[in-house]
Amino acid sequence: MPSVLAIAAHPDDIEFTMAGTLVLLARAGWSVHYFNLADGRCGSTEQNADQTAMIRLGEAQAAADLIGATFYPPICRDIEIHYDTQTLRCVAAVIRAAKPQIVLTHSPVDYMEDHEQACRLAVSATFVRGMTNFQTTPSEPIFDEPVTIYHAQPHGNRTPMGELIIPDQFVNITDVIAVKQSALEAHASQQNWLHNSQGLNSYLQTMRDLAAEVGALSGKFSFAEGWRRHHHLGFSPPNADPLFDALSNLVVVRS
Repeated sequence: MPSVLAIAAHPDDIEFTMAGTLVLLARAGWSVHYFNLADGRCGSTEQNADQTAMIRLGEAQAAADLIGATFYPPICRDIEIHYDTQTLRCVAAVIRAAKPQIVLTHSPVDYMEDHEQACRLAVSATFVRGMTNFQTTPSEPIFDEPVTIYHAQPHGNRTPMGELIIPDQFVNITDVIAVKQSALEAHASQQNWLHNSQGLNSYLQTMRDLAAEVGALSGKFSFAEGWRRHHHLGFSPPNADPLFDALSNLVVVRS
């Protein structure tokens, strides 16, 4: 069974930008894996950090169950995702354990540092998957198979400078938007936090609006998730595109 691993920074990041594609891959027979690096402990103005982390852990596990994914526990605290050797060893262990043909992760340029660092770690951890002399934590056997990395849309579909990002591939998630919304809805603690911190009066509506904007950019779909394929060197053959191969009837490629 082919495998896909989503690597994101915080609980609810996967649901905002990746969950529709994961659901479609699960329906196509793929094994789906779900990994948030940070524990979400800063995402509350009402509970203390440890209480918030426990609440958000339960919410993320519930969301992963709705998607049909294997869940990997977080390894960092919010705002403390750093590109360092020990964190890289932990992320690389998950890569080797999940044995993915596809890794989905954040945009290299995004609205906050945690997202960008999670992306860097995901890329480097995938690069070292087959290096026998790179030790992981915990120790995992090498995974020496091709992997293709795809970058999701940045939050808001824009860079920190406000520039619109146009995906290379658009995945039609119209038929699974309700499942994507249910997975995001599992993160119920975030309604007040996102309203207070970012002015998102309804985080569910925000997700739908962003997916609708990507759908409009496709010129074809009502709701879509957008992807940009990472360069192949060190990862896969030059023309490898397993996401398109798996979901070709649901994908529009930007010409």
